[in-house]
Amino acid sequence: MVERIFWHDPYMKECAAVVEAIEDNRVWLDRTVFFAFSGGQASDKGTIGGINVLEAVAESDDIMYVLEKVPDFGIGDNVIVKIDWERRHRIMRLHSAAHIVYYYFTEAAGQLKVIGSNISEDKARLDFLCSKPISEVLPDIEEKANSEILKNWDVKAFKDEKDPSKRVWACSKWLMPCGGTHVRNTGEIGGIKLKRKNIGAGKERIEVTLVS
Repeated sequence: MVERIFWHDPYMKECAAVVEAIEDNRVWLDRTVFFAFSGGQASDKGTIGGINVLEAVAESDDIMYVLEKVPDFGIGDNVIVKIDWERRHRIMRLHSAAHIVYYYFTEAAGQLKVIGSNISEDKARLDFLCSKPISEVLPDIEEKANSEILKNWDVKAFKDEKDPSKRVWACSKWLMPCGGTHVRNTGEIGGIKLKRKNIGAGKERIEVTLVS
């Protein structure tokens, strides 16, 4: 079982790890700072032992990394795991922002069914089943979310006491299941912009981007 250091400290940019298994260009480690796609959040980009990682795949208690070539290191060797920090930090900012937008949207539109979400370095998106366009409520939600972000609320992510296999995101009065990486304080997010996108009949998408 890999130790997911990014849960304990999402600000760590690199770590030393021991290689536990290798199959061709696929490797498994004992510990990692390298997030694998999960819960809609994009995988990190970076290197293991100086080799670029092409893909990171979450496998229950483990993470499998696909490298761009067969590694020159072996099982039991120590390697350095590094991530693209600027990219990770943008994802963290967008992920925390998306949660705040979600709560203000449900406050305005009610508890609509979420049918999809994604957090990348460029934007976050939230997809809902919705019978009417959401354009009218977005300006107010954007204003409220930006105002809340400026209050510099602490953001926490931790194990669910009732179910240790799950994790929880907490900020101000809000609480949400989430296994992603987040900023420590909403002030890190900065300003955000919201955009509505029609993705089909009875479906609405909110796109969240950072001002800078």
